[in-house]
Amino acid sequence: MRLLVLGGTSFVGRAIVDDALSRGADVTLFSRGRTGSGLFPGVERALGDRDSGNYASLAGRSFDAVVDVSGYVPRHVSEAAAALGDRVGRYLLISTGSVYDRLQTPGEGMDEDAARLPPETGTEQITGETYGPLKVACEDEVTARFQDRATIVRPGIVAGPHDPTDRFTWWVRRAARGGRVALPGRPEQPVQVVDSGDLARLVGSLVSDDRAGTFNAVGPEQATTLGGLVQTCAEAAGSTVEVVPVDPAGVDPGFPLVLPDPSWDVMFRRSSARARAVGLTATPLARTAADVLAWDRDRGEPGLSVGMSPQREAELLGR
Repeated sequence: MRLLVLGGTSFVGRAIVDDALSRGADVTLFSRGRTGSGLFPGVERALGDRDSGNYASLAGRSFDAVVDVSGYVPRHVSEAAAALGDRVGRYLLISTGSVYDRLQTPGEGMDEDAARLPPETGTEQITGETYGPLKVACEDEVTARFQDRATIVRPGIVAGPHDPTDRFTWWVRRAARGGRVALPGRPEQPVQVVDSGDLARLVGSLVSDDRAGTFNAVGPEQATTLGGLVQTCAEAAGSTVEVVPVDPAGVDPGFPLVLPDPSWDVMFRRSSARARAVGLTATPLARTAADVLAWDRDRGEPGLSVGMSPQREAELLGR
């Protein structure tokens, strides 16, 4: 199979390329060439820039399938489609669970047919408010252009080695230290994370099977809570923790994996049934935590972009 990956040298794309190579695919990476230059020696690289619309390196090329990891605004999709023309088979877009309209969804959970947010087509500025609507517009662009050759994958929070967001890594690292753990949220809050390897294998299966449709890529297989996630991370590290709920006032909004209030819980209750029926695997959460811990320690545990300092945690626990 001749597979074009738009992106593929960071986190999710890296896992997808790893899986594709293990399946024997003939992979071409399209990127700016600024990151991950040492990854995947021997894999063909086509240089370009989606922001400036430079797809010249793809002129005249044909592929059995495209996996679009780096399409964040609808222009990215439309320009890629125009550059490839009719020389591509299936087009798989990595979208996001943020496309869903939580206010239009029953509290028990959502499947792929749940209401989406209105598409955003008036800006390319990606913010917390526009990210989901822009991805809705990307989905619409893919389905309009490729129809029965379109596949949409909507991951939840993705966890695994090489994660640049630090959201799951922060909890793994903190749980490994053990002791009393400040949780600026509700221990009973639902939480969903999907192992990056499971996501990659799902994408690989969908492409190999030439399967159309929309699929929620969420995990773990068994429902868990935020408190349960912290305990599982501790068990994976061989440590013992006491989860202590603390007042979130004074803690940065967007604390990793903590939802603002119970009205958001539905966003961590997405159904994975459709994806599991077509190949979504289920790595145990403890295994994901152990993999992330080993990777984090191997890279020297650099500073993280989220979370709180030990000093701040001590202040919250002392109240």
